[in-house]
Amino acid sequence: MAQREGNLEAPTRHPLDWKSESFYDQDDLNNELERVFDICHGCRRCVSLCDSFPTLFDLVDESPTMEVDGVDKADYSKVSDQCYLCDLCYMTKCPYTPPHDWNVDFPHLMLRAKAVKFTQKGASLRDKVLTSTDTVGKLATIPLVDITVNALNKNNTFRKALDKGFGVHHQAVVPEYHSKTMRKRVAPLEEKSQGIEAVAAGETTGKVALYVTCYGNYNSPHLGEDFYHVFQHNSIQIDLVPKEQCCGMPKLELGDLQAVAKLKQANIPLLAKLVDQGYDLIAPIPSCVLMYKQELPLMFPDDEEVLKVQKAFYDPFEYLFLRHKQGALKTDFKESLGDISYQVACHLRVQNIGIKTRDILNLVPDTNVNAIERCSGHDGTYAVKTETHDKSVKIARPVVRKVNDQDAQHFTSDCPMAAAHIGDLSERVDKPEHPMTLLRKAYGV
Repeated sequence: MAQREGNLEAPTRHPLDWKSESFYDQDDLNNELERVFDICHGCRRCVSLCDSFPTLFDLVDESPTMEVDGVDKADYSKVSDQCYLCDLCYMTKCPYTPPHDWNVDFPHLMLRAKAVKFTQKGASLRDKVLTSTDTVGKLATIPLVDITVNALNKNNTFRKALDKGFGVHHQAVVPEYHSKTMRKRVAPLEEKSQGIEAVAAGETTGKVALYVTCYGNYNSPHLGEDFYHVFQHNSIQIDLVPKEQCCGMPKLELGDLQAVAKLKQANIPLLAKLVDQGYDLIAPIPSCVLMYKQELPLMFPDDEEVLKVQKAFYDPFEYLFLRHKQGALKTDFKESLGDISYQVACHLRVQNIGIKTRDILNLVPDTNVNAIERCSGHDGTYAVKTETHDKSVKIARPVVRKVNDQDAQHFTSDCPMAAAHIGDLSERVDKPEHPMTLLRKAYGV
């Protein structure tokens, strides 16, 4: 029987077999890399995505045979080093994802390669620091320390020294740190939440726990106030998750799966308890939402608490849209927003929920949201590393070009890191704004 060409069915994901010995076997990994690379070489649909694919195709084209069998297996890591697990190849391009017989899951194969490399060689000091977001955030937000850190990060001499000695590109945008964290900022707003009676609408309970995330707490603390004002205005009880650690996405992208498991063990029991108390779960960063919706369930497919948290976790605008469908979202907007350039973050796109941020903002009168479904090339660490910053800029250029051409009143992205990266590269963006900030502005609250 002839094999069919491409998929006519929705892609499905197999659990990650990361606890088995064969997962870390170098020869077994190389065989699977060669198999999948050969399929990619014959297709090449993903060449316009991240730099993994141009790197692979260059290795093939410059090999003696001009086929995958001519590529030195020692060079396979050059491909996985360029993958930052955006998942777009799997979700938007590849015709051979399962249930197709060829069973291609390029991102998770790259994750496996990263995990094998980490197990064998560990990681550089820089990569360990960049992915230790909780530790760095706690240290950098100590009063006065935050002022010093922010001042140094704006000093050209220091940044060039940091580039040369530590490997953080001197032109990369790095986030500011704030001693007045999100937790401190929303404290005065928590009492109002206790007076809101949760009313269910559709599958939503009307009672949410906000998982603040490392970036939200230390680098974008104002988002907490925006979330509280918008959700409380819509009679949704909103409370902070009492305590949390990093979701694990930075460590996942590093290939440190044991660290991911440790963070899971710290977070999941607390989140599952909140679900038992009737809370739905939201987070301000798409990557963190995706971690609980997809990656942890694939790593721990038999863990009932992980699956419980997965079912209760929502993108914040997905949540608002679900309530809007039930007539439970207020549309008493006080201010129009005009034209908005909106970069749809990769880790939001691959949640397969549609473009709900655009749909909610388009409810505001005299507002037009122009969605740009292209990668920013940031990833959290890829854009700041010396060796990959220029590549991230190249990946971001199509988005930057569209933002410049649209010249809208506002530029926004659900991912604050992507927004800062694009805003820095654009000639037309003064200051990026989070969609929740814009929605709060429209409500006038």
